Amino acid sequence: MTRLVAVVGPTATGKSDLGIALAAALHGEVINADAMQLYRGMDIGTAKLRPAERAGVPHHLLDVLDVTEAASVAAYQRAARAVVERLLAAGRTPVLVGGSGLYVQAVVDELDFPGTDPALRAGLEAELAHRGPAALHARLADVDPAAAEVVLPSNGRRIVRALEVIALTGRPFPARLSTGGTPRYDAVLLGVDRPTAELDERVARRVARMFAAGLVDETRDLLGRGLREGRTASRALGYQQVLDALDGGGDLEAAAAETVRATRRFVRRQRSWFRRDPRIRWLEAGHGDPIAEARRHVGS
Repeated sequence: MTRLVAVVGPTATGKSDLGIALAAALHGEVINADAMQLYRGMDIGTAKLRPAERAGVPHHLLDVLDVTEAASVAAYQRAARAVVERLLAAGRTPVLVGGSGLYVQAVVDELDFPGTDPALRAGLEAELAHRGPAALHARLADVDPAAAEVVLPSNGRRIVRALEVIALTGRPFPARLSTGGTPRYDAVLLGVDRPTAELDERVARRVARMFAAGLVDETRDLLGRGLREGRTASRALGYQQVLDALDGGGDLEAAAAETVRATRRFVRRQRSWFRRDPRIRWLEAGHGDPIAEARRHVGS
């Protein structure tokens, strides 16, 4: 029986290579679950595989947004599920690959996402710009203390979303989604990880390669496409640090060092998210044969 397979885990663990190998072995196709790889032109900084590196395996949901557009998990959910169900109906194995935990869970579990109200959102964003995130976070703490404990006081965009959802639904904001929820598919979830010290070193090497490969020039090109106006894309790791450097005198060495630090922090958050889900079967990349082990878990 054809099943959905999800390959998840922190950045720089080797998910992309494993996903391609599994898709090739299982007569499948890859579905991107990295929020930043949705963006056209954000190639170097997201470690997006070039077409020649995809081993002939079809990939879906890459390069579907302009950098001026805000990524939406609800829109992603609709698009990804459509691909999953089309592949399953055709007898092909969908292989969902990425480290954006909420995006993965939005596909594999029955999650509903509240809509948005443009006028309400605009008012909250104007207040955020005028008063700053701390004031809005204090309001969130008044109306939903549990959400305020999870949402960082500096994360203005998420604070605005929390207040918007509370106002629209009259219910608490689900800031920390439960894992192991009601499954939508009979999916196999595979986690890829490495020891912390090894992964820290891989992150440093990856960032060095990105800067050497032209991340700064790519960022300058994206500025011409509206990167600075993109609420989601402009905050992507690497691009945000290069933008800060270009705005502040051009210390690119410092930008690279800060990208390493920020990516390592992000890795810890990803690990924490995925380790909460007891359904994930963990593979340790770099030891043994993770492809063979993954195929055993899938049952092929």
